[in-house]
Amino acid sequence: MPDWIFVILRSITLIVILFFMVKWLGTKQLAQLNIFETITGIVLGGIVAIHTVDLNSNFFYALIAMFIWFIIPYSVEFISLKSKTFRDFTQGKSTVFIQDGKIMEDNLKKRGYSTDDLLEKLREKDIFLASDVEFALLEPTGSISVLPKREKMPLTAKDLGIKLSPKKEPQTIIMDGKVLLEPLANLSLNLNWLETELAKLNVSIENVFLGQADSDAQLTVDLYDDKIAVPEPTEKALLLATMKKCQADLELFSLATENEESKKLYQRNSKKLKAAIDLISPSLQ
Repeated sequence: MPDWIFVILRSITLIVILFFMVKWLGTKQLAQLNIFETITGIVLGGIVAIHTVDLNSNFFYALIAMFIWFIIPYSVEFISLKSKTFRDFTQGKSTVFIQDGKIMEDNLKKRGYSTDDLLEKLREKDIFLASDVEFALLEPTGSISVLPKREKMPLTAKDLGIKLSPKKEPQTIIMDGKVLLEPLANLSLNLNWLETELAKLNVSIENVFLGQADSDAQLTVDLYDDKIAVPEPTEKALLLATMKKCQADLELFSLATENEESKKLYQRNSKKLKAAIDLISPSLQ
């Protein structure tokens, strides 16, 4: 059998084995790695590369080496879940870089970070003044966690005393011109609703590259033909505008009528509608 066939067979076999090993080691291997995980990834990749192209090497030895480099990290990960001391030793500990607004110069030196390195990390968090930071922590993965000073934090709806309705994550319900039934059902929607919404936009399912809907049943689509403009959803804005118009009409009716009972009726319903508008406005804006 030609050597190139052996190379192909070895490559396919080792890639499949490596795939399942990484999968069993967990998704942390695919995210930012700590020291031990980095070493494991490099060694496993090296074993696969060497035994793929070196036909004189014993393929059985490659399997033994890969098994050892799989079982050791797997055991380390298991023990780390049980012992914080062991976890700190293998994965490293977090280091405080800024505390109470003060830069910890000694900790920077211990981790081999210069002032420029710290400022670069802060800029990655959209912070350009170190004085804006209350607390900063270097994680074992090398990323930095930053807590800005309270007066430098962006305002939230809670700070402004605004109550917002809960919102679920949007769902992709059309992909590559095909309807995805499970995400559609997650929003308690059906095909009839989808066909109706697409009819409003004057597009067919086959022409939709990507379609997404939110918890308010607002559909947005991206078409294969980029030259066709698709309007943004306007149902919520129209509903709010209609309610405000109705409330204004009730006010006008109360001013126009001379009948006291009718005037009181219009004013009473106007107040009720105004209260309803104030209640649902955060959801419709």
